[in-house]
Amino acid sequence: MVTWNVATAEPPEDVTSLLQLDVQPPTDLYVIGLQEVNATPVRFISDLLAEDSWSHIFMDTLAPRGFVKVTSVRMQGLLLLVFAKQFHLPFIRNIQTTYTRTGIFGYWGNKGGVSVRFSFYGHMVCFLNCHLAAHMNYALQRVDEFEYILDMQDFDISDTPHILDHKVVFWFGDLNFRIADHGLHFLRSSITSGRLNLLWNKDQLIMMKKKEQFLQEFEEGPLNFKPTYKFDRNSDTYDTSGKKRKPAWTDRILWRIKPKPLPSEDDDEKASTSTHDEQDEYPILVSQDKYTSDMSYGVSDHKPVIATFSLELRKCFDTQLVHISPVGVWSADQDALLNYTVQEDFMSSTWDWIGLYKVGFKSASDYETFAWVREDDLPETNEVIQISVDKDEIPLLGGQYVLGYYSTNMQSIIGLSANFQILESRRAVMEGLVPENVNGLNK
Repeated sequence: MVTWNVATAEPPEDVTSLLQLDVQPPTDLYVIGLQEVNATPVRFISDLLAEDSWSHIFMDTLAPRGFVKVTSVRMQGLLLLVFAKQFHLPFIRNIQTTYTRTGIFGYWGNKGGVSVRFSFYGHMVCFLNCHLAAHMNYALQRVDEFEYILDMQDFDISDTPHILDHKVVFWFGDLNFRIADHGLHFLRSSITSGRLNLLWNKDQLIMMKKKEQFLQEFEEGPLNFKPTYKFDRNSDTYDTSGKKRKPAWTDRILWRIKPKPLPSEDDDEKASTSTHDEQDEYPILVSQDKYTSDMSYGVSDHKPVIATFSLELRKCFDTQLVHISPVGVWSADQDALLNYTVQEDFMSSTWDWIGLYKVGFKSASDYETFAWVREDDLPETNEVIQISVDKDEIPLLGGQYVLGYYSTNMQSIIGLSANFQILESRRAVMEGLVPENVNGLNK
């Protein structure tokens, strides 16, 4: 996970260090929350029509490594992106996004929260990226804004209509909590000498957690990295401007595991036992492996904060909703066939479609071609359905591809074939066509 207030800057050329790509074991999910993405009216409208520059660099960096953008949500300067390894896609279901503007102090829209929720192998998880009110003396308002976001956001899912109904919630962003009471000289000397622990008891979020019951349910790792705000741009030097802002841990990543319900006195014994059995049968354990910042990035006056987590969970299911496979050998010399079978009943639609993706694809919309599923009536479970793909739609040069079934109602790819080879066509050989480099892959 990454949180970064980018202060309207354009992205750096290289985000390898930011994503810890060279230093950590293989990752399954990336969740990236940005604040203050350039949101001038012209820029914001252009980003609605096409991906913004930050989304582009993350997709261009992660796609060659087998990560696909699951979804994203944007509210003016707030941006939240979720990526997953390709093989996880069919098990990420019921994706929903929403956002909440906080209007305190008249700042409509530039502060608030954006969230993504989905079912991951049957476990309900929610990611909430916030940008809360600024300035030292607004700690209480920040808590109020967070409560307001929790109250206002709802999802069209019966068992998890609100953020705190999810089994695991990650809350992160520029939460804007400051270090109270200490003077600038004491702050800077404590940071320089590495005695960060002297500042913890005056960190406003830590102080607020002691007072507010609902905040105590959120866990956070120790703040063993330097405060990430406020820096002179392109430097490791804290603010030398006339304002001389005090350093602060404004940028944070916390998590919450849903507490087990306490049995009420009215429950009969059997009901309370079944509730606990259901909770315990599929537990989810969260442990934080890393919580740090990356001082090497200087495009913003904030430094990015990075956390890595291990999620230990028992899969509630491991079968794709739709089984899909190519039939025979594919090349652009002839029409091709594919089979698909609905393996489990779901809310299918005649607007569902099957995409042909080059391995290393960036998102569900990054297909070479697609075919609508059968239009006349919806398939029965376990019925094998065959679809023809016109040879003119098949890539001439061939390469490694995968088929994906996209569910319009679930907003996600719910079935993936194994990777397969499309052969180079006779026309490509005759015309001497040369493979292009797609998403960093040349196949």
